[in-house]
Amino acid sequence: MTLRILATLLLALLAALACLALHTPLPWMIGPLLAVSLASIAGAPTASYTPLRNAGQWAIGTALGLYFTSEMVGLVAGLWWAIVLAIAWALGLGWLFGRWLYGAHAARMPHIPVRSMKATTYFSGAIGGASEMTLLAERVGARTDLVAAAHSVRLVVVTVLIPFAMQWSGLHGLEIHAAGPRDVRWGGLALLVLATGAGGLAMRLAGRTNPWFIGPLVVSLGFTVAGHPLSAVPAWVSNAAQLVIAVSLGVRFSREFLHTAPRWLAAVAGGTVGMIVVCAAFAWLLAWATGLHPATLLLGTSPGGIAEMAITAKVLQLGVPVVTAFQVCRLVAVLLIVGPMYGWLYEKKPPA
Repeated sequence: MTLRILATLLLALLAALACLALHTPLPWMIGPLLAVSLASIAGAPTASYTPLRNAGQWAIGTALGLYFTSEMVGLVAGLWWAIVLAIAWALGLGWLFGRWLYGAHAARMPHIPVRSMKATTYFSGAIGGASEMTLLAERVGARTDLVAAAHSVRLVVVTVLIPFAMQWSGLHGLEIHAAGPRDVRWGGLALLVLATGAGGLAMRLAGRTNPWFIGPLVVSLGFTVAGHPLSAVPAWVSNAAQLVIAVSLGVRFSREFLHTAPRWLAAVAGGTVGMIVVCAAFAWLLAWATGLHPATLLLGTSPGGIAEMAITAKVLQLGVPVVTAFQVCRLVAVLLIVGPMYGWLYEKKPPA
């Protein structure tokens, strides 16, 4: 197992270096993600190490928290109404996507009971964490393999497509506020590591979602808001974090994965592109109402994962605090609402 992990990491590193040479966007994430995904689909014995992924989330959460200066916290707080609209948008868009999946596939999958198919398409369409949506789907009798596959495909499509679109359109470097500390102070960094590690552990013990991302983010944010950011996170740490997170996504794919339901996967991929387009239109409307740049709001409202979209904002300098705030608030709200919402819509009562 150790050799498989090391070989996968080496493949990811070579892919990242190749993307650096080709000047692709997010080379430390997109290169490893594509290389490991393709290798996994080809049948290569790829493997990911969960503690490394957790460490990657820890590093990214810590780095993002350093962007929340008091000035930026004031800006984000003034956008509470836009965040509420974005949450409602995500819930509505996810429900519509699920309805579309049901209409397109229910007749093609008569072996799946109607109730199970409704649950499967509903939780496949929901814009939330893949593992959390799969767990909720399992509780109501959905096909968890299809739900997990849908979220995996959507995450890869969003993670690859949006950064390339941003780079090709020349949208980067739009930060207009100070981004926290820029110098690495080793004593401060050591204290920051200990404090954010304690935050991640506390979140894990409390059973919270994404504990190694949210916990360090909250602690790092607290230091920054208080005017004591301690230290910047070294660039190589952020790059390594992106790589291990990408590896953890890429190993989800396999030959069996593609054979599970090819039409289902194709529909999810095509539907995800459509969701990105309508999210772009929604982002333009929010930009008009808030005065922020549409690129920042697209990352904040896109159907992608919180870590991946925040990393995109960080690397391309597209309003990190705003993107992070939108994505974190949406994640929390979706996790709280999606389950009861399924009960109201399909069972007339919230599932236990």
